[in-house]
Amino acid sequence: QVLFALNQTLLQHESLRAGSLQAPYTTEDLIKHYNCGDLNAVIFNHDTSQVPNFINTTLPPHEQVTAQEIDSYFRQELIYKRNERMGRRVMALLRENTDKSFFFAFGAGHFLGNNTVIDILRQAGFEVEHTPPGQPI
Repeated sequence: QVLFALNQTLLQHESLRAGSLQAPYTTEDLIKHYNCGDLNAVIFNHDTSQVPNFINTTLPPHEQVTAQEIDSYFRQELIYKRNERMGRRVMALLRENTDKSFFFAFGAGHFLGNNTVIDILRQAGFEVEHTPPGQPI
């Protein structure tokens, strides 16, 4: 699976560089939506955020299964479990220090798909507020 993932990533980058494949969004798009707090944008959507994108309908069926397994693994390990750990850490700090105020900043990866850090905190009953760039806290 590691070799398959590496080969697919390299092929994808070669296709992007050659111009035969278009990225669904640019890094600048990601930064713009993140800075604007537009976390409902398609760029952060569960179905379109493949991290990395191994799903390719031109692959033979047995390789499509491998691609789906790798995609699921990355989604579970790199997104969901990481967000759960981060959410638990934030909740522990808040619960242990009820007399203090906190400011938390997260990278864009914590807002991809479902089960984001914000989702985890809100499900636990916390109120989460986004502060746009340039706004006083």
